[in-house]
Amino acid sequence: MRQAGRYLPEFREFRAGKDFFETCRSPEACCELTLQPLRRFPFDAAIIFSDILVIPQALGMDVQMVAGKGPTFSEPLKEPEDLQRLQAEVDVGKELGYVFKAITLTRHKIEGKVPLIGFTGAPWTLMSYMIEGGGSNTHSKAKRWLYRHPEASHKLLKMLTDVIVQYLLGQVAAGAQALQVFESHAGILGPLEFKEFSLPYLRDIARRIKDKLKEAGQDVPMIVFAKDAHYAVEDLSQSNYEVVGLDWTIDPRSARERAGRKVSLQGNMDPCALYAPKERISEIVKKMLEGFGTKGYIANLGHGLYPDMDPENVGTFVEAVHQHSKQMIKQM
Repeated sequence: MRQAGRYLPEFREFRAGKDFFETCRSPEACCELTLQPLRRFPFDAAIIFSDILVIPQALGMDVQMVAGKGPTFSEPLKEPEDLQRLQAEVDVGKELGYVFKAITLTRHKIEGKVPLIGFTGAPWTLMSYMIEGGGSNTHSKAKRWLYRHPEASHKLLKMLTDVIVQYLLGQVAAGAQALQVFESHAGILGPLEFKEFSLPYLRDIARRIKDKLKEAGQDVPMIVFAKDAHYAVEDLSQSNYEVVGLDWTIDPRSARERAGRKVSLQGNMDPCALYAPKERISEIVKKMLEGFGTKGYIANLGHGLYPDMDPENVGTFVEAVHQHSKQMIKQM
């Protein structure tokens, strides 16, 4: 699951009265919030509790999590000259070391029971937040940059890519056993804009991570999730990632056909299906698994969970995945 446990009462109790980013900067708190879902459900992996916007913070931007509003930048980027406000050189060990400490601590606490996934936001998604100043329905301010200031846009995207690469390498050194790159705002771009302002940077991240790890005799699987970029399945499957994450807007059989067999697929049940009765959830899971097949596939939701979702229905989802998977494998 993409987000630690905000649907869990123990998560909300632990977080009550605490500043969100202060929590992110506490290795002990991040470890606890990462472990909470594992205590309830037989998940096959854990993803470290953190936030994609720690990177803009490392670049010198002020970001607060405002109740009822979400992430809010006090001074978003408005014009290309604002790029001068960003730190030209980021010491990721100094600025983001708290994430690395959280990963190491969590690896020790998990005791090898399941692998631990590290993650980052992708360059375009981070850029859009930094210009919009928070969430947006249209992303028109960020897209304005792409059309009016393409050179400055590429400069910012490259700057973010450089930090992301060092950040992900630091996560691996700290103990992350897989890496996920979230291009959450991919769907706001058309196919041509995606190929110019998102895809090259996603590919550059994977290539540079792989090359650097190879020098050290290491390798970790990498997952790319570009939400609503169903038009780019073929391109994403040829981008040096072992896994392509999918949202619920694409048919599993179509995705498998378009991606080929060289990559694994992850997804893609609509999170809102968890509002359904338990029997219906099981039926939806069965159809999803039949569509993707049993090889080269990781069952998951097509996006994150919402705070009002019933934890019992999450358990139903996990149980249904395991049950139907075993049946399908027996019938092979």
